Amino acid sequence: MKRRYVYIFSCCVALLYTIASFGQSLDTIDFFKEPFIFDKSKTPQIQIQGETEESTILKFYNTIDSENYNALISDLNDFKAKKNLNDWLYYQLVRQVSEAISPKADNYHRYTLYKWYLMNKSGYDARLAVGDGQIVFYIKNKEDISDIPYFVVDGQQFTCLNYHDYGKLFKHSDVYKPVLIRIPGAIKDFSYKIAEMPEFKDESYAVKNINFQYKDKVYEFDIKVSDNIAGIFKNYPGVNFETYFNIPLTKVTYQSLIPILKENIKDMDTKSGVDYLMRFTRYAFLYENDDSNFGMEKRLSPEQTLIHNYSDCDDRAALFFFLVKEIYNLPMIAILYPTHITMGVQFEHTIGDAIKYDGQYFSICEPTPQGQNLNIGEVADKYKNENYEIVYHYQPR
Repeated sequence: MKRRYVYIFSCCVALLYTIASFGQSLDTIDFFKEPFIFDKSKTPQIQIQGETEESTILKFYNTIDSENYNALISDLNDFKAKKNLNDWLYYQLVRQVSEAISPKADNYHRYTLYKWYLMNKSGYDARLAVGDGQIVFYIKNKEDISDIPYFVVDGQQFTCLNYHDYGKLFKHSDVYKPVLIRIPGAIKDFSYKIAEMPEFKDESYAVKNINFQYKDKVYEFDIKVSDNIAGIFKNYPGVNFETYFNIPLTKVTYQSLIPILKENIKDMDTKSGVDYLMRFTRYAFLYENDDSNFGMEKRLSPEQTLIHNYSDCDDRAALFFFLVKEIYNLPMIAILYPTHITMGVQFEHTIGDAIKYDGQYFSICEPTPQGQNLNIGEVADKYKNENYEIVYHYQPR
């Protein structure tokens, strides 16, 4: 559940700036299939000692803005456009570039200032706050984001991008002071929506075997999955269900799974095909709740669910939604109970138990094991008398 944080700020310290120029040095961010390469000799490092206050951040900005960082910023934006990177993926690139210029372990404040500067010069409205020896980095965002702090400044919501770095040390009290520095052209909202996944190098993929039994036949799949997915979603926050459900697969993983699923169900009618996908999602993966699996609530994207050996109802609902949308593109709803989420699918004719929503009937399709052999249109006994809400409605265009 999202909480509101109000901050009154105080802090004073001293910084020392020196410019240490590099020799000719190309640095490679080898994360995407095509690496991002930049010339470190054109990005002289600004050395910082001590903690941070507004006056010294302003000095940092004036110093770095007078140096020749224009080429780097132009290259970053060109790479973003060329690879069609969404904001979250672009921020992962900026993080790695900042790490290459100013290692996080050497000086966390300086590393954060580089991220702040590069995001602002890329057009995003990113802000800083300081207090209690910490530097807080947040960005304008209008979306419904949970499980991370957010600030309201001039009626605009700003979500915290470095909350995870402080964890329990993050102050939920009035200790941070906003840094009142506005950078010209930094006006864009930041979005957590991921409409397209990046391409990774072929060698980053490994083959994972999964299988399940459907009508006395065992189906096996050798899908290709990349460990780079874990890095992308390591600090990804709790987004709303529409954003979460519509995170796609990478092209390599997609091609290793979807054509095979389509082949397996090509001779089935729609009901049987959806039933096949429901049971694939239900039985091809072991169940484990997030507390046991991760020690915290964590929603997995469809590709993460394919990668992990264990997953819960949130994860399976998202994967089932993706598969049905991709193969049949049927109207669907996500049905949230107090302790469970399941799916409803609209068929040509209603099947079994159905929920009426927006004038249409959706038959229950349970993608998570329930201790009962549930068919389409059947609800687990423990949820029959529970209240629910519809948290996402997908209507094909």
